[in-house]
Amino acid sequence: MDIAFQVARRSTCPRASVGAVIVRDKRILTTGYNGSPRGLPHCTEVGCLIINDHCVRTLHAEQNAIIQGALHGVDVSHSILYVTHQPCLNCAKMIINAGIERVVYAGDYPDDIARSFLEQAGVELVRFLDGD
Repeated sequence: MDIAFQVARRSTCPRASVGAVIVRDKRILTTGYNGSPRGLPHCTEVGCLIINDHCVRTLHAEQNAIIQGALHGVDVSHSILYVTHQPCLNCAKMIINAGIERVVYAGDYPDDIARSFLEQAGVELVRFLDGD
């Protein structure tokens, strides 16, 4: 989880610094942080693009970690995702389809539907407590 917090420091959206690390067999497979798609301006450069109280300029950390696996041919199935915030619904759906089996998160993100989807799909969702 410490590594997820370090990765979050690379975030380019000032609204939330989120970091994600995908691990299997105690080995880091990929990392991700919230930031703009490749080649597009970042929030830190041009400001956030807010729609319905959400910044839509950026990809979420979980999305970027999963995409990095796809981009570089790294299989993330049967893995654990460590993330600084509880996943939103869109990220939950990507986590499910990527075959990630467990999500360990530190901070709350109030999305009961995302939590329900993960539980229904058999993805273990665990709140990280300091000292774990």
